[in-house]
Amino acid sequence: MIQINQDVCNNLDAALNREWLETNGIGGFSSSTITGANTRRYHGLLTAATKPPVGRMVLLSKLEETLVIEDRRFDLGTNQYQGAIHPRGFELLASFRLDPFPVFTFTVEGVVLEKSVFMPQGGNSVVVEYRVLSMQRRQSLRLEVRPLIAFRDYHSLTHENGALDPTLQQEPGMISIRPYDGVPRLYLAHNASEVVPNRDWYRQFFTT
Repeated sequence: MIQINQDVCNNLDAALNREWLETNGIGGFSSSTITGANTRRYHGLLTAATKPPVGRMVLLSKLEETLVIEDRRFDLGTNQYQGAIHPRGFELLASFRLDPFPVFTFTVEGVVLEKSVFMPQGGNSVVVEYRVLSMQRRQSLRLEVRPLIAFRDYHSLTHENGALDPTLQQEPGMISIRPYDGVPRLYLAHNASEVVPNRDWYRQFFTT
């Protein structure tokens, strides 16, 4: 097991220089920094090998998470823009470990939340699991998860465009999207109590 403590996790410069990588054995992978900020064009939660082991395409860039405790909102993600860091979820990151896959532990207002990322072998899929490990007192909790899709060649970057089809197909426990002709459909299995379509673009991420 490799473990990185809170002193490093809360130090942005140190944390941005520590990265993790999961692979699926057929050319696909999942990778980012321990903060969750994607600083390279090759970072992405799901990079699929559309013609294994080649044809790599970043389908899912990342998940933006907000933990809502009673009526207070805490963003767990971190994004790097030109001259700005927003949000600053790395300040809530208590530890990161590879055990054997990436596990992130956040401490927020007495709530300890664990997030794990696992990539099954032999398929273009990634599993993200959230668990509340402990809380100091009984209070209402809600986790909002916003998937940021990319659908780009993993060597390239993408920008806001009018060609994207934002139509979601929904069924119980599953949503899917195929934003452009000729790309694979992305399926998102979930146990959410509610799905709210959101068509925002995130602009000017700082990546290399």
